[in-house]
Amino acid sequence: MTELWRLSATEISTQVKNGEVSAVEVARSALARLDQVNPAINAVVTEMPEEALSEAKRVDEAIARGDDAGILAGVPVTVKVNADQAGHATTNGLRLQRDLIATTDNPVVSNLRKAGAIIVGRTNTPAFSLRWFTRNSIHGHTLNPHNPKITPGGSSGGAAAAVATGICAIGHGSDIGGSIRYPAYACGVQGLRPTLGRIPAMNFTGSDRHVGGQLMSVSGPIARSIADIRIAYTAMSAEDLRDPWWTPVPVNLPLKRKRAALTVNPDELDVVPEVEQALRESARILQQAGWEVTEIECPPFRKPAILQARLWLTEFRRNPQIIADENDPDAKFVYAQMDELCPKTDLYDLLDTIQARATLVREWQLFLDEYPVLICPVSAELPFPDQLDVESPAAFKRVMEAQLTQIGLPLMGLPGLAVNTGMIGDTPVGVQLVAGRYHENALLIAGEAIEQGGVTPNAVDPVYPEGPLTEN
Repeated sequence: MTELWRLSATEISTQVKNGEVSAVEVARSALARLDQVNPAINAVVTEMPEEALSEAKRVDEAIARGDDAGILAGVPVTVKVNADQAGHATTNGLRLQRDLIATTDNPVVSNLRKAGAIIVGRTNTPAFSLRWFTRNSIHGHTLNPHNPKITPGGSSGGAAAAVATGICAIGHGSDIGGSIRYPAYACGVQGLRPTLGRIPAMNFTGSDRHVGGQLMSVSGPIARSIADIRIAYTAMSAEDLRDPWWTPVPVNLPLKRKRAALTVNPDELDVVPEVEQALRESARILQQAGWEVTEIECPPFRKPAILQARLWLTEFRRNPQIIADENDPDAKFVYAQMDELCPKTDLYDLLDTIQARATLVREWQLFLDEYPVLICPVSAELPFPDQLDVESPAAFKRVMEAQLTQIGLPLMGLPGLAVNTGMIGDTPVGVQLVAGRYHENALLIAGEAIEQGGVTPNAVDPVYPEGPLTEN
């Protein structure tokens, strides 16, 4: 019999609702898997076995009464530590926030609960959710389950590592500059950054964010299959008017036409041969599945990346003392490099940025109307050596350049999907799909075709002879 923690979210929900297995049994299996593998990777930093089993019991009781238990009935999920979850600290990887206990669930957490999901733990993120690597001074260092020498990605590195190892079927992540798409890529799973306004999210432990965070930060799912991304995205997208950006658009807008654009080197990005091969193979698979694929230059990523950094960094510059007060070595180094690379801005610069954003959104929307899906790199490189960005200023610049498509996309509020295409030895590789606003369905249809023509990731066993690595 297949161990329950190995099942997909779709399989678990079906079996729980059909009475083939109980939600409590599934939760116990996930918690046992957490105990087995988490010491080696440090993906989950807050465990909650009693809460998980209590939630699972409520799902079983609802099914026994004949009630609708939800699209994610009994599915084990994790929540990133930068999202409010009642009764737990919203640390965001910060010692300064170790006692910031939420009393109200973030809307994305509320939607997961309403859908019948079982929260088994909270996952790690770098300090301030600042990097494409996952290490901080409060929760320690998360490792990639495929290879401890490469990054698990960030900032949702804990979520992706938990999904990859079967601790959960679905991981909650957030993305302002690649924090869902890149960890999915690095850990060999799938990750969806939805359209701005698609999935409601709001932390009540703090004030509303400034304009950069409001326009660019979103929550979304990480999973091992596109089918699981689809049901998680559907559950997370439920109405919650506490997020003023939430937009009542149908979840599955129709795909206009099976036409895709392939851009291997956007804005002359120098991609490694393994990434180019993954892109061209994905294009070939789509063609075999009946898609028309045209290799063409896409609208710019480089200009929106510059404007994204301007908006994002302006928020930190309002209160730079918080970086010093937290005194996390990684965050201090990364902030210093960002501060050096991004010129200081004034009010007129910010007004110009918002104006330029409208022009770029228009250009991208028109392109994606003609080509409903864009195939492009997740990163110019295979997943980086772990902690590469803090090795030196030159290494930081190398990372920033490779992540061009991660940084540029959020400015326009567009959805992006990281799709795993296999392994290069012990290193995952994949591609990024981009679609027009609210057209996540186009991404999922294309992603399903690529997955069916290539690989569907299975849960992996991390084996580290040196034992667990945590830094507290």
